[in-house]
Amino acid sequence: MELVKAKKHLGQHFLKDLNIAQKIADTLSLKGYNKVIEIGAGMGVLTQFLLKKDVDVHIVEIDKESVAYLETHYPELKGKIIADDFLKYNIADYIGEPFAIIGNFPYNISTQIVFKLLELREYVPEFSGMFQKEVAERICEHEGSKTYGILSVLVQAFYDAYYLFTVSEGVFNPPPKVKSAVIRMTRNKVEKLDCNEQLFKRVVKTVFNQRRKMLRVSLKQIFNVLAARPAFYEQEIMTKRPEQLSVAQFVELTNLVETELEALKKQ
Repeated sequence: MELVKAKKHLGQHFLKDLNIAQKIADTLSLKGYNKVIEIGAGMGVLTQFLLKKDVDVHIVEIDKESVAYLETHYPELKGKIIADDFLKYNIADYIGEPFAIIGNFPYNISTQIVFKLLELREYVPEFSGMFQKEVAERICEHEGSKTYGILSVLVQAFYDAYYLFTVSEGVFNPPPKVKSAVIRMTRNKVEKLDCNEQLFKRVVKTVFNQRRKMLRVSLKQIFNVLAARPAFYEQEIMTKRPEQLSVAQFVELTNLVETELEALKKQ
């Protein structure tokens, strides 16, 4: 059977370096779950190393040509390949128990995969794989850095994120235009944020969309109809910029915003 041709519209860059594939497979601790979901397995370069581990491997692959290749070359995956879009498929119902996610993720949907992970967080204790280097840095960076942003805060609210190693362009076919990186994320102990989670997301996105401005300026967008009272903006935290705030401080800020919104409604 012929090799699968990488499809640009699917963001495919097939990993061809077996040593790196082995290293990615080895990032999994295999603790707290018995099943692993690989997203976008392609021709199985990573899959072959996962199958050697004491874990039940399932594949989600949208590319029909890749599915046919995997079925031919990896008969042990019979009945375990989901030919569907990971972003739309209800994987939690299909698996029905805790599972890890791994993959050489398509760069055009990698951020969406992370947001989907956050929806699945009660099922996924561990997540690792390949990202565009810039996205990997954004996920793993901490406060005080210019790279720290929306993705960093939303991920680190529920996961500990680790930047493991950088990967050069030449190990892929076709080579991407940018460097890549492998990261690992493990679920932290936060079951639920100590604030309104929808408002938390809104606050994080609002202030980072004006990341150079102090919070007392960027937060005015949240109070677009009812202006917040002057005392609200006089609080010490309001002189900070978003990249200076930890996840815990964003939780605190969300509670301050919610309290002010509630007070304004009663006026």
